[in-house]
Amino acid sequence: MAAKIRFLPVLLIAAAAATTISGSTAKPPPTVPSVALLPAEAIPGTPARAEFDVPEAPSTTDKDDGCTAVVRGRLLPGGRVTARGFQTAVPGGQLSELLARTRTDLTAWTAQARRCARVTVDDGDLPTVSTVTLTTPPAVPGAETVSYEQVLSLTGQTTGLRLRTVAIAADDVLLVLRDAGATGLDLDTLAVAAWQHAGPRLGR
Repeated sequence: MAAKIRFLPVLLIAAAAATTISGSTAKPPPTVPSVALLPAEAIPGTPARAEFDVPEAPSTTDKDDGCTAVVRGRLLPGGRVTARGFQTAVPGGQLSELLARTRTDLTAWTAQARRCARVTVDDGDLPTVSTVTLTTPPAVPGAETVSYEQVLSLTGQTTGLRLRTVAIAADDVLLVLRDAGATGLDLDTLAVAAWQHAGPRLGR
């Protein structure tokens, strides 16, 4: 695909949530408690982690030419959301979780990812190629799921930064688990465990 997008490559899920919109009076979605996040002991090695909170923040309002959301790994839809997450260093790379109260159409996002499987990223002096490969997602009863691998590489190179993402959505809950690097983690199993852990703590 010949599309070009100018942006700084995003490594962590925290960047999937954006800035506030002034003047909005809409009632925010329910909050996401810290206890709903995947417990540290569920991650091999139980590494220390940094949590982040996104209170009443809308998803990013950047102009999207059709592939921007896919290239940036942005699964939050438009509108107000509340979200909480964490990021942590693990052997071989990093792991992040984002848990949001919002309605998301992962089926439509997956279709867009197929159309944007290979995109040239115009980042000034370092043109980068984003290659997205959809993989078989875990089966979660009553939920939509998507699983994919993204490689960001400099033009002409065959290797680059590897990111894996598993997302699960149902009703007004979205969970995104992402790792960067060669972590060797079973991301599907971790994502399902995170979903099962979050459900009762979010009243589902």
